[in-house]
Amino acid sequence: MAVVGVDTGGTFTDIICRTEQGFVVVKLPSSPDNPSRAILEGLGRLPLVPGQVMHGSTVATNALLERRGAVTAFVANAGFEDIIAIGRQDRLELYDLSSRKEACLVPQALRFGAPGRVDAEGRVREELTPEAARELAMRVAAAGADSVAVCLLFSFLKPEHELLLGEALAEAGLSVSLSSDILAEFREYERAATTVVNAYVAPAMRAYLGDLAAGLPDGTALCVMQSSGGLIAADTARREPVRTVLSGPAGGVVAALAVGKAAGFDRLITFDMGGTSTDVSLLDGSLSMATETVLAGMPIKTPMLDIHTVGAGGGSLAAIDAGGALRVGPQSAGAVPGPACYGRGEGLTVTDANLFLGRLAPDHFLGGAMPLFPERLPELFAALGASAGLSAIEAAEGVVAVAESAMERAIRVISVERGHDPAEFALLSYGGAGGLHAVSLARLLGVETVVVPRHPGLFSALGMLFADVVRDFSETVMAASDKTDLIEVAGLFGTLETRARQVMAEEAPGARIVLERQLDMRYKGQSHELPIRFVADPFLAFHNRHEAIFGFKHPKAVIEVVTLRIRAKVVTDKPELVEAEHLVAAVPAEAKLGERPLIWRGRELAAMWYDRANLLPGNRFDGPALVAETSATTFVPPRATAHVDGFGNIIIATGGQA
Repeated sequence: MAVVGVDTGGTFTDIICRTEQGFVVVKLPSSPDNPSRAILEGLGRLPLVPGQVMHGSTVATNALLERRGAVTAFVANAGFEDIIAIGRQDRLELYDLSSRKEACLVPQALRFGAPGRVDAEGRVREELTPEAARELAMRVAAAGADSVAVCLLFSFLKPEHELLLGEALAEAGLSVSLSSDILAEFREYERAATTVVNAYVAPAMRAYLGDLAAGLPDGTALCVMQSSGGLIAADTARREPVRTVLSGPAGGVVAALAVGKAAGFDRLITFDMGGTSTDVSLLDGSLSMATETVLAGMPIKTPMLDIHTVGAGGGSLAAIDAGGALRVGPQSAGAVPGPACYGRGEGLTVTDANLFLGRLAPDHFLGGAMPLFPERLPELFAALGASAGLSAIEAAEGVVAVAESAMERAIRVISVERGHDPAEFALLSYGGAGGLHAVSLARLLGVETVVVPRHPGLFSALGMLFADVVRDFSETVMAASDKTDLIEVAGLFGTLETRARQVMAEEAPGARIVLERQLDMRYKGQSHELPIRFVADPFLAFHNRHEAIFGFKHPKAVIEVVTLRIRAKVVTDKPELVEAEHLVAAVPAEAKLGERPLIWRGRELAAMWYDRANLLPGNRFDGPALVAETSATTFVPPRATAHVDGFGNIIIATGGQA
C-alpha cells in the first residue's frame, strides 16, 4: 500500500509518497481558492494509486486568521453570555495606548443565555427542560447562525445539559460544538474560546475534507495531522478541526526529531521557512509540547507542539514604510500572484532578493519545472532602493537581512528567552526557503552546525509519514494531596482510560493502543499548573520540576492534582532511515553543475553549483557553494564547509560568527 504525505502551504502544496523503491515527490503551486484542487492534481501526478493519504491542512488556520469562518452563535448559561467577549481582560500591549483587542468572533446579537445551572460540585441547581432547549434552538436558528458553540458552567463535571442543547440545535439544522466534547476542563473562558473556534471553522473544514475525500480514489484512507503531532481520522477532524490549527508545521517538527536522532543530533532548533511564514521549535531530546496558544486573539487550549511563528517567508513582501525603513512581511505575495520573478505580480519578496543576488538558479527552480523571470528584477530593485537611498544590490541584501533579523528574533524567543543557549544546539533547516538562510542565521545565534535533510522543501509532508495516530483526553478532578493518596490518584484515571480505549478502537480498529498518563499539578493557592508525567511518585516529581523551573519548592505544601490527561497512541509503520556503509569524500563530476556568480556582502563571487541528486554520502565541499534540488536550494556561504552524511543530510560547519 502506497502511503502519501501531503502538506498544503500558502505558496506551494507538497506531496511525498513512500514506495518500495524510495520516495516519489511532487511540488506544485497551491490553489488558495480551493486547496483540494492542487492536492488532487498532485496526487494525479504520482505513478501509483495511494492507499492512504496523511494530510497537514491549513484550512482551519486560514479561516481563523482571515476571519472567513461560519456565522457562529454562542450559548452559555443565562447571565454568562458575554464571557467570550470579556475574556481575561489581559492587556498584551501594556504601554500601547492605542492597543485594541481583536473583534470577538461572535457578535453580541448571536450570544444566547440558556436556563439551567450545574454547580461546582456537579449538582443540578436548576433543570433544563427539553422544551426550553428547543425554544432556544429556534431562536438561535432564526438569528441567522450557521454554527453554534455551547459552553455551560461545569459541564465537564455533568454534561447532560449541553447534550440536551446539542440535540435541539442539531435538529434545528445547525452545526454544533459542545465544550464537554472539545475540552472537558475547568476555566470557562478558555473552554468557551476553544469551542467557539471549533464551531467557527468546522463548516469550512467539513466542506473541504468532504471535497478532498470525494476526489480521492475509492478505498483511499484519509488522515489529518493535529497540532500535537499525531494523526486523526478525517471524520474526527471534521468534528474537531480546532485540533488542526498548527497541522502543517507540526509535521516538520515530527520529521525533524526522527531525522535528527538518526543523524546523532538529540538537541535541535528546527527552522522551517516556507513561502508565507517561518516556524521554529526547540527539541531537547523529545517533542516540546504546549497546552495553549493564542491565534487571532483567541486562546486555543488543546495539546500542541510548541511552535513559534513569524510572518517571514520566501513570499514575504518588501516595502519602505512611512519612516523610510525597509520592512519585510508579514504580508505575503502568496501563490497568486506570487513573487515578482514568477511573472504575474510586481511585489518584491525574499525569493526575488535571493534570485537577484544569484542564490537561486532560474533553470533549477522546482527541478526546472517552473520558469522564473529574473529580467524583471533589476528595475524593481532599483526602484525600491531609490526610495531609501540604496543601490539595487543594497536593497536586495537589505531585504534578506531584515527577513533574517525577524527569524533570528523568533529563534531567540524559543531558546534564549527560555533559558537555552542556542550554541548548544544544531539548527535543522527545511522548508522551500530555509536552506538559503540557515547558515547566516546560525552564525547570528552562535550555532556551529546546520543540518539540511533530504527533500527539505517537502519535509513537513514527510513528517506526516513519521506520525502516529494520537488522541488526547483530559478531565478536571481537583484532588488535593492532603486528601488523596497515590493509589487514589491512579484510580482516577480509570474512567478516562476506558473512554480513551473506546474512542481509539473506533479511530484505529484492531490496532495496539499505548496510553501515556500525565497530571497537571500546582501548589494549593497557585493559579497555573505544571504538566507532570505519571511516574512512581508524581508528587515528588512535581516538587523537583517546580524547583527546576522557578528555583524553589515547598515539600510540605499541599499539592493539587487539577487535570488528568491521557495521550492514546497507535504506533504506525514509519519510513526506515538507512545509513550508507561506504563514504566517498570526492564529489563526482556529474554532481558539479558549474560556477556562477553571486553577490555576497556587496561583492561578486564565483560559487560552485551542485546537483544534490548526484551527491554521494561522504562528499565534502567548501563555500561559497549552492546545492540545487527539486524542492529547495541550499546556500553554503564563504568560510562554511559542508559534507553529506550517511543518511544523505547535508551537514554544514558554519565557520564562526556572522
